[in-house]
Amino acid sequence: MDFRTELAAFLRSRRARLRPEDAGARPFGGRRRVPGLRREELAELAGVSVDYYVRLEQGRTHNVSDAVLDAVARALRLDDAERAHLGHLTRALRHPASTPPAPQPVRAGVKVLLGALDGVPAYVVGRRLDILGSNGPARALFTDFDALPAERRNVAWLHFLDVGVRSLYPDQEAWQEAARDTVAALRMDLGRHPCDDRLCDLLGELSVRSAEFSALWAEQLVREHSHGVERLRHPVAGELTLRRETLRLPDAPDQALVTYAADEGTPSRAALALLSARGGDQRCGEGNATGLRRPERLTARTPKKTLSLDRSTV
Repeated sequence: MDFRTELAAFLRSRRARLRPEDAGARPFGGRRRVPGLRREELAELAGVSVDYYVRLEQGRTHNVSDAVLDAVARALRLDDAERAHLGHLTRALRHPASTPPAPQPVRAGVKVLLGALDGVPAYVVGRRLDILGSNGPARALFTDFDALPAERRNVAWLHFLDVGVRSLYPDQEAWQEAARDTVAALRMDLGRHPCDDRLCDLLGELSVRSAEFSALWAEQLVREHSHGVERLRHPVAGELTLRRETLRLPDAPDQALVTYAADEGTPSRAALALLSARGGDQRCGEGNATGLRRPERLTARTPKKTLSLDRSTV
């Protein structure tokens, strides 16, 4: 991965979204060939020389200080995630021979927690959005992660390349919103782990096989995969509106517990409860990864079955 190119593309994309009058810059004369701030305008706002900023944007300054990065971030009006990503990219240029990421085992207590989340689909993600563990409700909602090859147990791979997972979204808008979150989280990971060869391989595969991924990747999206509302249309449970929460594990900062829950008293809560009661040994719908047949559609009148929790989730 060429991090000079990454840094240049990121800074240019952030300059392009700001107009001089909005940023409080003194416009330089002449016809503007591209939208957004010119390098000269940004350098003035950040209080650095034009030559220094040009070298920074081109990745030719390896000893840039945090004070300068903060000044550039303020001038570009970066949010916290974008400022962190800028720091990650400059550190990757300073330390290109960093140690590759270590394996990421899931702690035993987290495995127990996954099994105890009755009625709440949940899984653990690690670096590059790999799915490291899941509970029965999550497998019933999305796919049987355990039955997939290891390289396909990945949120981004499933979102862009698995037909069954994509079919869970009721329309292009719902899919696109989740796709943007996924791409933005991957870019954060790229900055954090510049020597992760598996991440680079994943990005290469997605870029080659998905034009939609390539288009979103070019937008330089950056943000944490934190929380949101997702709309799904499950072939068994029907329409679902779920709140996604991503909870970072304090002693494993590269891992997070991702949960999906419905508001109390809503049809989504009732449908999710019935779906979860069926356990995680089925993935329903056409084109799914495991090829299981579609069972009958769940309704409020469907008799409840004996609840059997599978705690061997990882």
